[in-house]
Amino acid sequence: MEIILKKLEFSMAEELASLANDPKIAANLTNQFPHPYTLENAKNFIEMQNNFVPTRVFSIFYNNQLAGAIGVHPQSDIFCKNAELGYWIAQKYWGLGIATSAIKLIVKYGFREFDINRIFARQFGYNIASQKVLEKNGFELEATLTNTIYKNGQYTDELIFAIRRKD
Repeated sequence: MEIILKKLEFSMAEELASLANDPKIAANLTNQFPHPYTLENAKNFIEMQNNFVPTRVFSIFYNNQLAGAIGVHPQSDIFCKNAELGYWIAQKYWGLGIATSAIKLIVKYGFREFDINRIFARQFGYNIASQKVLEKNGFELEATLTNTIYKNGQYTDELIFAIRRKD
């Protein structure tokens, strides 16, 4: 299995939109991730992400096929030594270990490229598979915020997982 993180390119927009336009993906992300997810959404996302230096968001390629996206987002102000991890994998690639491998790569990248000491991920309480992927990568559960997330007419817990720089 070969996992490669690549900078987003406009040539990926159509396939990105096709893969991302899935209600099961949108169900596990904030409402900033639209559904339906259109070609215009994909182009705007790529343009916005390509303005960041160093790169914060990458496409995930599995055996030379676009399989999702992953990013590490440095925070500001008093949280400036932290970065938030976000990712999604196209449904047809679930259960193949892609997220586990991609997270390992992005964590190394994040600690190398940014002056941070902690990378955290906010998980929906019902997304057990994603929680397990984080734990496989050394993330630890730091907090459970009861019924903090309101998505699709229902409340769910927010679980905050984090990993710290090991020097």
